[in-house]
Amino acid sequence: MDQHQIDTLRALPVPAFAHLIDGKHVAASDGATMDVISPIDGQVLTTTAKGTARDMEAAIASARAAFEDGRWAGQPPAARKKVLMKWADLIEANALELAVLGVQDNGTEISMALKAEPGSAAATIRYYAEALDKIYGEIAPTASDILGLIHKEPVGVVGAIIPWNFPLMIGAWKLGPALAMGNSVVLKPSETASLSLMRMAELALEAGLPPGVLNAVTGEGRVVGETLGLSMDVDVLAFTGSGATGRRLMEYAARSNMKRVYLELGGKSPNIIFADAPNLDEAATVAASGIFRNAGQVCVAGSRLLVEAAIHDDFVAAVAKAAEAMRVGDPLQMNTQIGAVNSDIQLQANLGFVETAKAEGGQIITGGERILQDTGGFYMAPTIVTGVTPDATLTQKEVFGPVLGVTSFATEEEAVHLANGTVYGLAGGVWTSNLSRAHRMVRGVRTGVMHVNTYGGADGTVPLGGVGQSGNGADKSLHAIEKYINLKTAWIKL
Repeated sequence: MDQHQIDTLRALPVPAFAHLIDGKHVAASDGATMDVISPIDGQVLTTTAKGTARDMEAAIASARAAFEDGRWAGQPPAARKKVLMKWADLIEANALELAVLGVQDNGTEISMALKAEPGSAAATIRYYAEALDKIYGEIAPTASDILGLIHKEPVGVVGAIIPWNFPLMIGAWKLGPALAMGNSVVLKPSETASLSLMRMAELALEAGLPPGVLNAVTGEGRVVGETLGLSMDVDVLAFTGSGATGRRLMEYAARSNMKRVYLELGGKSPNIIFADAPNLDEAATVAASGIFRNAGQVCVAGSRLLVEAAIHDDFVAAVAKAAEAMRVGDPLQMNTQIGAVNSDIQLQANLGFVETAKAEGGQIITGGERILQDTGGFYMAPTIVTGVTPDATLTQKEVFGPVLGVTSFATEEEAVHLANGTVYGLAGGVWTSNLSRAHRMVRGVRTGVMHVNTYGGADGTVPLGGVGQSGNGADKSLHAIEKYINLKTAWIKL
C-alpha cells in the first residue's frame, strides 16, 4: 500500500448508500436522503438514505423473521464459523477501500485507520468466529436422580448503535459476538460516519450471511434510533456514544419491553505521571499520542494529564514539544499524524471548551485554535491547558477533541483522589518504576482499563467496559459474548 493507491481510490466517485434490509438495498420510504459532508474539505461527498420510523420497523421485522425461522440461529456452529471467516477475509481483501471510504467520511488519519478500522474489524470477526464452537453449556452438580443442564441460547434481535469515531472497529465489537452466537442484528450507524460500516455490511452478504440476519438503516438518531430503542421486537441494545443518548436508550427500554441495554459511554481518562517513571521522554511522547491521535476523538483518550509536582513544568514542556511536532492535515496523506475533526459542530464544541477553560483560569500552553481553514475542512491544533482545577469544566466534561487538561499532584493519595474525581470510569494510565505503586494505582483508580507504563493498544483478548457513567457491560474478549446469550436451565428428573 502506498500513497498512489490511496490517491487513486480517493479520486473515485463515492456512490450513494441506501438501507440494507432483508438482503436488499432499499431507499428511504419517503425517498429522503442526507448529504455526507467530508471533514477533509467540508464538501458533500455523497448521500445516504434518511431513514424513517417505517424503515427501521421494516428492518426490525426482517431481523425478527430471520431469527424465528432459524436461517442463521439454527445453523450448526461450523456453518456460522465458515461464513464469519469468509466475511473477515473479505474485509481484509477490501481493507484499503474501506479505510479510504471511512477517512473521507470521518477524518481519521489513514495511517491509524488502516489498522484500527478494517484491520481491527477483520481480526475481531475472526476472533469470535474461532470462539463460537468453543462455547459450551454446563452440567450442574445435582443429586444423582436429577440432571441439571444450563443451555446458552441467542437472545434474538440485537440493536447495535455505532458512533462515528471508529465505526468498523466498534461495529465489529458488537457484530462479532452477536452474530457468532446466532442472533440477528439491526445496525444503526452514526449520521456522520455511515459509509464504511454500510460497505462492511454488504460484504457480510457477499460472505454468505443469510438475508435479514444483518440489516442496516441510516438516518437521524431521534427518528430511527428512537424507533429501534422503543421496539417491542428488539431484545438487546448495544450502544457506544454519549451519556445523554445512553440515558435515552435506557428510558426507551423501560417504556417498551424492558430490553437489556449495554452502554459504552464517555470518558475523562486520567494519565498519571510519577517522577519515577521508567522513561519520561517516552511517557511524554505517548501522552501526546494518547490524546491527539484521531484529533482526540477516542473514547479512552488520556484527556486528563496528572503530573507529579516535582516534574510538572519539564514534563508539560516535553508533551508540548511532542504535540507541536505532530503533523495535522489531510488525513488521506500517509505522513499525517492528526486528521480532521469529524464535523463543524464538533469543532465548534471543542473550541468552546478552550474558551471556557481560559475563562476558568487555565493557561493555554500550545494550540487552542482552528487551523487550515483554507482547506474548507475541520482541523484543530493540538491543545494543552495547564492549571486545570479538579472542579473545572475541562476536568469534569468530556471534550472528545484534541484538548489536554493538566493538573499537578504531590502524593500518590492525591493522584488517586484526582483520578477518581469525575463521574466517568472508562480508562486510565500510570507511569512508575515502583511495582507496588503500579499495583496500588491499578486497584485504586476506578476504571474499566488501566494502563501501566503505556497508554492504549489493549487488544481483543481483554474486555473494554466502563464503570460509573462510562457505562456497563464489556466489549471485546470472550466476556462480550455474555451480552448476547440467554441462560436456560433444564431440570430433568431421571
